[in-house]
Amino acid sequence: MSEADEIRDGVGLTNLDQPLSDNVDATKRDLVDYLDAVADRILPQLRDRPLSVIRVRPGQPPFMQKNLPRYTPDWVRRVPVWAEASHREISYALCDDRRTLLWFANQRAVEYHPTLATVADLHRPTHLVLDLDPPEGDGFAAAVAAALLVRQALADAGLTGAVKTSGAKGVHVFVPVTGDATAEELAAATRALAVRAERIDPALATTAYIKEDRGGRVFVDATRAGGATVAATYSPRLRPGMPVSFPVDWADLTEVTPADFTIRTVPSLLAGADPWGAAMPAPQPLPADLVAEGRTIPVARVQAMHEGKRRARARRAAD
Repeated sequence: MSEADEIRDGVGLTNLDQPLSDNVDATKRDLVDYLDAVADRILPQLRDRPLSVIRVRPGQPPFMQKNLPRYTPDWVRRVPVWAEASHREISYALCDDRRTLLWFANQRAVEYHPTLATVADLHRPTHLVLDLDPPEGDGFAAAVAAALLVRQALADAGLTGAVKTSGAKGVHVFVPVTGDATAEELAAATRALAVRAERIDPALATTAYIKEDRGGRVFVDATRAGGATVAATYSPRLRPGMPVSFPVDWADLTEVTPADFTIRTVPSLLAGADPWGAAMPAPQPLPADLVAEGRTIPVARVQAMHEGKRRARARRAAD
């Protein structure tokens, strides 16, 4: 082993002093040390959930890995999931312990994107999620304002949620739901909440899936449902400064920026605390009227696909 190598929890860690990426000021050691420091906090977000990761290799563009590579150690727990899109079975990792997390860190897995459902029942997500995606540029303040619209829509429906920075430029709102909610019901309720938030301030927020239709407004993304994944709380993001997706109290949301939470600042901010666990309300049943309203709202991706085809036909006709 080279001088920089070491072993933690039986995992050989290599090339630790190598730069992590050309785009971030961090080494592989910085990534490993961060994930090891927050293992007790991030593992509960990953445990029992099929995991996709974003990895980066020297001199190569980042890529998302879903299917575990053949060289994965036997002790990494995994679950087979049928992928309709590719018509094949994918072997997803289940990152349940520190050893597996360190192995992923050594693979240069920077971002951790678990599913919203656990292996106990992949058809029943445990949370409803709305992703607030601001327009290009420095739009975090706009994303925060849109998150407050979502909070109002939730309150009007008798629901409460917790909020975190996405670690990129947006905001995620999580609502824990009771185990009787199906993926279809959850997706419908998510669409209804997005539309209700948009209705409160249509000049600020939009549910338009097609970017050119958003008009500089914040996209209230209701597509994080079903088999979708979302960046885990405490996951690093592969961006300059290595920001981290971090929970924020609703009262403090207007006072923070994504740059406040990085792999260098978060371990000391946690200091043994679990702000995400503390902020998360108890699981709540979905209101029947919310689900019923959502079922009348078209699925965004499907609607966008049909609209794209319609516009393409119109362009061809015009030409």
